[in-house]
Amino acid sequence: MTNTDRLPSELRSPEPGTTALVTGANSGIGLEIARQLLGHGLTVWIGARVLDKGQQTAAQLGAGARAVQIDVTDAASIAAAVQQVGEVDILVNNAGVNPGRDDISRTSLEQLRSAYETNVFGVISVTQAFLPALRRSAHARVVNVSSGTGSLTWNSGPNPQFDWERVKGGGLAYRSSKTAVNAVTLLTAQSLGDDIKVNALAPGLRLTNLIAGMSAGGDPAEAAAGAVRLAFLPDDGPTGALWSWDGTRAPW
Repeated sequence: MTNTDRLPSELRSPEPGTTALVTGANSGIGLEIARQLLGHGLTVWIGARVLDKGQQTAAQLGAGARAVQIDVTDAASIAAAVQQVGEVDILVNNAGVNPGRDDISRTSLEQLRSAYETNVFGVISVTQAFLPALRRSAHARVVNVSSGTGSLTWNSGPNPQFDWERVKGGGLAYRSSKTAVNAVTLLTAQSLGDDIKVNALAPGLRLTNLIAGMSAGGDPAEAAAGAVRLAFLPDDGPTGALWSWDGTRAPW
């Protein structure tokens, strides 16, 4: 869909009244994405599976933040969120799970189902539900938070992105689900054309609660800045690609 290797340096300034929805926004990268979008004057819906957590986060973030209960694996919850949110210009599909780091010999079907229900089917379901609203926006953007560990190119041999020998074959459920997210991103962008920019973000390893007991990783705010950059792409900006948090294109 695009032949550029780096995101444009000049981004679009959002108009007054621009509204965003960020799923899984009550913690981690999603929280930082919401915080930074609010800093640009947007109204931001804090999507949270548990409403109380979303409300607490919205209160913490202050003016412009609103809470909405949305479980991306539940059709009724998504439909209710569509009714509550109404118009939306920017959709950030951030909600995700990592059910384990096992390889094919130890990964259960339950782990795979869990990963795909949230990470893949959730992205598709939420995007489909909000598509009518996005079509009404003059500058609609969809950002799917993916992972560099879902890149088949980077998974095929030694690379500087992660310790290939250590992770080789591991994390089957999570990593393959993110490969699927990359495919969904490309095919969605091809379907929607240039009217709605659809891109995926490889945020890098961040210190979040995605992996239980994780004690290493970079600042989630740094990754969030990459998502915000995709949310503010100019109208002639790229679509249908996977981007690293620093604005460079990542391989499928």
